[in-house]
Amino acid sequence: MKTKIAIQGIKGSFHHQVVKEYYDSKVSVDECMSFEELVASLLSGKSDQAVMAIENSIAGPIIPNYALIDKNNLHIIGEHYLSIHQNLMALKGQKIEDIHEVHSHPMALLQCMEFLKKYPNIKLVEDKDTAETARRIHEKQLKGIAAIASKTAAEMYDLQILAPEIQTINNNMTRFVIINRENHFVDENEINRASIKFELDHKRGSLAAVLNVMSDCKLNLTKIQSLPKIETPWKYSFFVDVTFDKYEDFAKAKSLLEIMAEYFKVLGEYKNTKP
Repeated sequence: MKTKIAIQGIKGSFHHQVVKEYYDSKVSVDECMSFEELVASLLSGKSDQAVMAIENSIAGPIIPNYALIDKNNLHIIGEHYLSIHQNLMALKGQKIEDIHEVHSHPMALLQCMEFLKKYPNIKLVEDKDTAETARRIHEKQLKGIAAIASKTAAEMYDLQILAPEIQTINNNMTRFVIINRENHFVDENEINRASIKFELDHKRGSLAAVLNVMSDCKLNLTKIQSLPKIETPWKYSFFVDVTFDKYEDFAKAKSLLEIMAEYFKVLGEYKNTKP
């Protein structure tokens, strides 16, 4: 029986591309139209693992997804980086001059804003998924409407690329994480990255003390993001990613942070694959 991987979006989406690159061919996908639906698929056992976008080199971290992983006690067991190439596509036989609306995911629109500014008469419409927009244009034969999506989506849904690679920054990458219901065992010799969450007492120097411990333990802080605690005004949770050369350095830091923080949690320990 094939392993089923939950993705946000449909076949032809960037999440689907990650599945194709990360796994062997012996997997199937569960298409989910939201990250909440993706998590539900994993929690219910409908899918075995899930691929979730977590950070973009242009738009930054997708903090609600960190919160989803945390809230549902899911575990990050791996990561994958994907170069994002956005393309403007529509039904065959049309030109850019024929287009009056461009539909795509809000992040895709953001990534292509410099190109889109050249066409002020074109209305921008936010949609749930890049590939699903491409499929809808194909299925309903929508003239005058273009999608921004991957080259794979254009091929799958028989659309013509009107303008290739229109992303503002060519070196545009999205980091995806592989999540599981259970903590997946990875050999300590391979673990060199971790995602953690902690909460601190609201007093002067508390965050600085934690950062000093990380530095003393030879951890490289690659991302730190705060998220308000809705139930406690003016109090924040910190989501942090660190890399390290030796697992024993992280283990030492972990033991200290468990003492220093009011709340401490490891969201995942896995192998760093940053290119």
